Amino acid sequence: MATERKKILLRLDPAVHDALARWAGDELRSTNAQIEFLLRRALSEAGRLPSGVGRMRGPGRPSRAAAEEEQAPEPPEPPESREGE
Repeated sequence: MATERKKILLRLDPAVHDALARWAGDELRSTNAQIEFLLRRALSEAGRLPSGVGRMRGPGRPSRAAAEEEQAPEPPEPPESREGE
């Protein structure tokens, strides 16, 4: 099960937002994904990226298999063994 992602409100200068949105489009990312990409890169370069941080999906549209994998329900857990009862 994936952990819920944190939501934050971010106020940006409109010119900065426009430049960021254009850059994100050039790299086939959403503006949100571009911000996360840049923050992760800055944290990594500063030696502050936590070791338990998962990888980001690559830029562009996910493959059909990856999209189906994300939407697939998790298999049910097997019932606990009742040995010894």
